[in-house]
Amino acid sequence: QVQLVESGGGLVQAGGSLRLSCAASRSIRSINAMGWYRQAPGKQRELVARITSGGNTNYADSVKGRFTISRDNAKNTLYLQMNSLKPEDTAVYYCNANVRVVVEAGYDYWGQGTQVTVSS
Repeated sequence: QVQLVESGGGLVQAGGSLRLSCAASRSIRSINAMGWYRQAPGKQRELVARITSGGNTNYADSVKGRFTISRDNAKNTLYLQMNSLKPEDTAVYYCNANVRVVVEAGYDYWGQGTQVTVSS
């Protein structure tokens, strides 16, 4: 129902910034919630940031004050602005969309991921 394509990853030095983009194949206005997850080698996938259709956001404690999630409904795009990057932010970052199927349940869609590498 929706395809997601991430872009904007790359190699940066500690303290630098990147902006990740997630382009959706259709309108995202009605999508219940969208978010960014990341997975580092040898570690489980973790939630980085999430935004609901109503604009409510939440962040992992490790990125609070450094990362900002936003949504541009007109462009069908989700963003993650990452500032003050640290080596421990190195991971593959995935875009997620939770599309409501019924009132009490939804279905998750995932992008292919984009690599972020932060050097010391």
